[in-house]
Amino acid sequence: MNNKEIEKAASILFKSKLNKTGIDSLYHLEPKNIKDAYKIQDELKVNYLSLKNNICIGKKIGCTSKAAQTQMNISEPFYGNLFSKYSSKNVKKLNSKNFFQTFVEPEISFRIKDDVDISKAPFTIKNVRNLLDGILCSVELVDFRFQKEISNIGAMNLISTNGASDFWIYNEKIFDVNEIDLTNFNVSLFINNEIQETGNTKNVLNNPLNAVLWLINTLSLKGEAMLKGQYISSGSCTKAFKIHSGNLIKADFGKLGKIEFEYI
Repeated sequence: MNNKEIEKAASILFKSKLNKTGIDSLYHLEPKNIKDAYKIQDELKVNYLSLKNNICIGKKIGCTSKAAQTQMNISEPFYGNLFSKYSSKNVKKLNSKNFFQTFVEPEISFRIKDDVDISKAPFTIKNVRNLLDGILCSVELVDFRFQKEISNIGAMNLISTNGASDFWIYNEKIFDVNEIDLTNFNVSLFINNEIQETGNTKNVLNNPLNAVLWLINTLSLKGEAMLKGQYISSGSCTKAFKIHSGNLIKADFGKLGKIEFEYI
């Protein structure tokens, strides 16, 4: 894809975000490979950052389970950006009119300790903890934006739409990274006080720290460093569940806490 095509695709996606609408397709502007998909995402990020009082506060990771990768016909996760304008600490109510077709995902998140020195990459699972200064619970609202079944959207389109990330909710309380054992940690999702699924951190590349490692090393190869204070939302511990106006959402992370909000 040339630069004009990338800019046009990003503009279409940006307008659909601002207008809270879906699209049928990008048609001839649809990315055919992962390189073009991330180019569109990068251009979309430029559009997001043109909004007043909006900064990039980190990254989200998607497709961290084998089942999701098989569904999307890819062999590794993908990432998107988290923005201050589309995130909140412990929000109690979200207006459904600000979204299009929303799904909820409970995720373990991390905070970066210091600017990552990418000259030391690739990092290993043994030293990735040293790059982090905290662990916290979070919920990602994803919106696939395209008016078709997820299996028909394709991974390249999901990547181009900021990894399908629409809004991020996170808990104020941050725990020491070494305080929580993430090798087998349950996370439960409730809608209207009815349990939908009890997921596990094993669904996130066997351990969310593996997802963090993948992201930091992937970004390092591209010359991009995670910065001090930025967050990484590591991927859903359960399946994504569609939510509707009037739903009460609760994600229970055990000792990490809970996130509860009403989708009005």
